[in-house]
Amino acid sequence: KFPLSIHLESFRAAYVRSEPKPSQLQHDVSTMLEKMGWSHRFEHVTEEGFSLDLARPESKLAIEVDGPSHYLIEATTQERAPNGATRFKSRLLRSFGWIISHVPFYEWDGKSDPERRELLMERLAHMVT
Repeated sequence: KFPLSIHLESFRAAYVRSEPKPSQLQHDVSTMLEKMGWSHRFEHVTEEGFSLDLARPESKLAIEVDGPSHYLIEATTQERAPNGATRFKSRLLRSFGWIISHVPFYEWDGKSDPERRELLMERLAHMVT
């Protein structure tokens, strides 16, 4: 049996940032969500020490805004896939009862405001169903 409790601090240190550095993308997504009426906390830190980009802690709903550093590119198909750290963080947060939706940079960049609103509506609908 692997005693996770003795490694808790080292695991936490791997995912807790001392100084959040929100991107312009994160600010843009936050602003649009506010305009759509989805109030949230910006850079919310969970009880477990994880930073969430945009969160509603009372209902444990969160949107993670994922820039290029969150992805790997598959060599043969050139498709993007979330990297190990991003996937692991999402799994841990789900195990703590959070419902997480991701907004990837490549689905946001180059889109019109109506297309961006539609993307966010889809993400929010997915979170509450």
